[in-house]
Amino acid sequence: MTDWEITAEEQSKRILGFGFAGAVRFAELLAEHGEERGLIGPRELPRLWTRHVLNSAVVARFLPKTGAVADVGSGAGLPGVVLALMRADLEIHLIEPMERRIQWLDEVRDELDLDNVTLHQVRAEELHGRIRFAAVTARAVAAMKKLVPMTMPLLGADGKLLAQKGRRAADELADARKALRAAGAGEPTIHEVDLLDDGEITRIVEVPVRGKQRRV
Repeated sequence: MTDWEITAEEQSKRILGFGFAGAVRFAELLAEHGEERGLIGPRELPRLWTRHVLNSAVVARFLPKTGAVADVGSGAGLPGVVLALMRADLEIHLIEPMERRIQWLDEVRDELDLDNVTLHQVRAEELHGRIRFAAVTARAVAAMKKLVPMTMPLLGADGKLLAQKGRRAADELADARKALRAAGAGEPTIHEVDLLDDGEITRIVEVPVRGKQRRV
């Protein structure tokens, strides 16, 4: 990990908890194979640990105490694999339509011995009406106005969407007003987290289901 020296080991252990050792191995796998398999761009390799692995860990503090969690558009396994390492008590479902990425996730699951991970080689919409989750996560998948109708039908009555977003999080929510109403969403909240106390803000958009599960 080329940016390992930037982030002290003890700080990373504090953030990742029991998932630390597995996350180190996961980062090594991504560094070794991520670029060649089209999972991580070459510009991202120098900051793989902080920008991707630790950044994914931010979501963990907003996860439910129990239940199943879906990571939509899991791709390289960010944040899904990191969350599975941190929260072995939760069922983590990685939803990814591309075969080559599912193959990668299957290899990672075996390498890291992730018994709490289930893979789904489908588009999220194909699971509508078939399965419900306590939470759905998404990182770099789509703008909120597209992400909301894609993910909200996957949530149970008390579920919530947790979307990692950049500086335009508020603008994306404004653009998604109609989609949020149509999905029966509750009031969204933008959580801003400075994980490493370095001024770099990670934004988590939390969108709860409003009242009872809406029709889909």
